[in-house]
Amino acid sequence: MDPNAQVSHLSIGEQQKVEIIKLLLSDARLLILDEPTRVLAPHEVDALFSVLKKLRQDGYAIILITHKLKEVLACADRITVLRKGRVAGSLFRYESNENTLIELMFAKKVSALQVTHQAVQAQADIPLLELCSAGTRAEGSETSLKDIDLQVSPGEIVGVAGVSGNGQKELGDLVLGLIECRSGVKRLDGEDMTHLSIQSVRKWGVAFIPENPLVMAAVPFMTTLENFSLTNTWRYKRHAGLFMDWSSVKADAQSTLAKLGFDVSLYAPAKALSGGNLQRMIIAREMSHQPRLIIASYPTRGLDVQSALAARRALIQARDNGAGILLISEDLEELFMLSDRMIVLYQGRIVGTFAPTETDVYEIGHLMTGSEVPYAPHG
Repeated sequence: MDPNAQVSHLSIGEQQKVEIIKLLLSDARLLILDEPTRVLAPHEVDALFSVLKKLRQDGYAIILITHKLKEVLACADRITVLRKGRVAGSLFRYESNENTLIELMFAKKVSALQVTHQAVQAQADIPLLELCSAGTRAEGSETSLKDIDLQVSPGEIVGVAGVSGNGQKELGDLVLGLIECRSGVKRLDGEDMTHLSIQSVRKWGVAFIPENPLVMAAVPFMTTLENFSLTNTWRYKRHAGLFMDWSSVKADAQSTLAKLGFDVSLYAPAKALSGGNLQRMIIAREMSHQPRLIIASYPTRGLDVQSALAARRALIQARDNGAGILLISEDLEELFMLSDRMIVLYQGRIVGTFAPTETDVYEIGHLMTGSEVPYAPHG
């Protein structure tokens, strides 16, 4: 990380590290860390927890807010679970495990919240998505993609791992057509669509769950219902576009939200929604019309465990119904759980391709940060 760079020009992951450093350099004796590890690689998480352990020994009090239960169990002395704004329980670490914490969070048995995924080998002569030596030119704080060779077949989830700012956003934007393919070729179902418009890509059947929903996927002053119609206006327009069939929009929105188990007000403006509810609305909208290809960037970010599991189940169901899915996530556990195949992006290049059974989080983590893998690769 360049010490002379402006913070506004840094990636989300680098900005997160700056905030952690600021806390550690301050004179505060109480540190409140809100999801401090969400964009860190596994070995960076271990390093952070080592620092926190030393700070605790030096007399600092630390409050760690996170939805990652393994991290809580790895470093906390006492654990408090909140449910709907109230304390559902407080436990010492030795009294806790993942099952007890999940049951406190949702007042349900773990068996009712589990998601299962059986990886299969995708069978298709022609991939839904094919990038051949694809490259982009960076503008501002973007990352250039270089010589990207990638395929996503029908009935396949391809996971994309990488520290934030290494080309994941640009990869999703390239597939959708938000940024230009400066070199190489982009094909959808075997057809050259390198320079196709975003609307044409959408009509072909590409769904897009972006990294930042409020900026990229919603109009802040429009209601949830109005936002739900935005990417499918051709489905709902009537009389040559003079009218919108709002009853059909409402029926589709209610049906999809109910199917996913999401509870989102249809008439609240997008800017009034919490981050989690906005994410729920975007996921429901993008999954509502059986897309052929889904670009899912951090789809469970900001969601509670129950909603995250519902979103994962929806992706698995879409995959089982023949959709191809490009899953971009900073949650390596999620990638290992859902992916049939995984790639690692570093500085805009693919630096590794694996089946989840061929590797582990530490090998992936070292590739994500450009460091040397300290042991022989699996396989």
